[in-house]
Amino acid sequence: MAEIQIKFLPSMEKCFLDQTLCEKKALASVSMLRNERLSVQLGFYADERQNCELTLSGALVPYITMASVDSVPVTVTGKVDDDYLRGEAGLFPDLLTPVPAGEIVIAPAKQLKTLMLTIEHTDGIKAGEYTLKADVKTLEGAEASAELPVTVVDAMLPEQSLILTHWFHNDCIADWYGCEIFSEKHWELIGNYMEAAVRCGINMMFTPILTPPLDTAIGTERPTVQLVDIFAHEDGSYSFSYEKLERYIKLAQSKGMKYFEISHFFSQWGAIHAPKVVAKLDNGETKRIFGWDTDATSKEYTTFIRAFVSALLDELKKLGVDKQCRFHISDEPSEEQLGTYMAAKNVVKDLLADYPVMDALSSFAFYEQGVVEAPVPATNHIEPFLEAKVPDLWTYYCCGQNELVSNRMVAMPGQRTRILGTQLYKFDIKGFLQWGFNFWYSCGSRRLINPYTDLCGDYWVPGGDTFQVYPGKDGKAVYSLHALLFYEALQDMRALQLLEKKIGREAVRCLIDFGCDEPMTFKSYPRKQEYILKLRETVNNMLK
Repeated sequence: MAEIQIKFLPSMEKCFLDQTLCEKKALASVSMLRNERLSVQLGFYADERQNCELTLSGALVPYITMASVDSVPVTVTGKVDDDYLRGEAGLFPDLLTPVPAGEIVIAPAKQLKTLMLTIEHTDGIKAGEYTLKADVKTLEGAEASAELPVTVVDAMLPEQSLILTHWFHNDCIADWYGCEIFSEKHWELIGNYMEAAVRCGINMMFTPILTPPLDTAIGTERPTVQLVDIFAHEDGSYSFSYEKLERYIKLAQSKGMKYFEISHFFSQWGAIHAPKVVAKLDNGETKRIFGWDTDATSKEYTTFIRAFVSALLDELKKLGVDKQCRFHISDEPSEEQLGTYMAAKNVVKDLLADYPVMDALSSFAFYEQGVVEAPVPATNHIEPFLEAKVPDLWTYYCCGQNELVSNRMVAMPGQRTRILGTQLYKFDIKGFLQWGFNFWYSCGSRRLINPYTDLCGDYWVPGGDTFQVYPGKDGKAVYSLHALLFYEALQDMRALQLLEKKIGREAVRCLIDFGCDEPMTFKSYPRKQEYILKLRETVNNMLK
């Protein structure tokens, strides 16, 4: 008779189809705080294809949801150091396909299959000792069981203090689902994905007051998603309407968003051009009035953008959110582009004097010379900003941060993604930015891709960089393993903040470094998942 094996595994363990369950170390026990979202995997391995009836038992079962950890093709792994699982293109575990309770689970022949079991009750599970038991019975007659002791600690995670944004792409949603931008169907979908973003820990909503000049091939255009209706008059003046912006902000707030990231006023990589701006003329014609053919500091665009920003600030004040907003000039300027960046910023600098202006960049010269007051350096270039003790420092990563530092690349070990939360705590980082919550386009936004078969934007960037969620058939997001691991990093940060209230910040920092060969930095940190598991167990025990 065919046999089947099952085993509980940490959520950080990435299981490939060509591996066996014997290769994986079982998770012996685990603990969580009362309102924490705890995920563990249940691994299956059979010598023949099996149809499995899974029964979960124990007092935690009412709080459990399940997802199948499915493999997806990754054409670009991004491997540049030894801390990657694999360097060759192939199938990698990442897609979390929801599995309804009672559904038959397929254990493929001689392939390692896992389910992700997530325990969560936002009001808090009663503290105590629990046992989660899994029993598998196959229709072919094989049986297996496994148990996992779970301790629920009598403590509640504090609210997330980190301001987190992963850029939200409204055009990708409309294109994938084939609906008109800002149609009622589109608004419904936007709301669904805002809800998913909040579930991923995002609390700052990327807000395209103009069509964002981001990842757009020079000379091309992305679909128009500007939230402000613009009217260009024959006398050279402008007027504005904010119905869509008001709806967008209120929708985001209803889903749990607290902050708003206003899209960039100038083009990416140097602020050399204007973004795409569409306006309605007095003759009734709607046309693009600015774009790649417009110099950023031209008289025409300067007149427009000053009027636009002044009126926008009045509207944001009216909506009561202006102090929850962050503003951008241009994304990722290089040191060689300091002059064009500064010239563009000077166009609106006085208007934004009372507001944080932040941009992703890596050159310390921008901060040193006072060009950017709120820099967002990449994690692999953050050291001089830390040494300068930049107040309220943010950081970011994208495809370029693939050597030594943490990232969410699918080919990286799960613990390399999750360690970020501990690093953000240790260095008191106030905000984090990543560019792809749902970017489902190819390089330069030239065409829509299928996220289920192309995680790399048409051989462009490492899998895991472009999006956190897959588009579901029901108009709702399907989550990824790398999004789950990133959220666990955020929970680690919150747990460390809670412990700080009990023993002090310096003691927590010492606790973090205790398990390291040398003091933790963004590039130097323990590479084994045991470090994170042990750290959280220690923190949880100290919180009892």
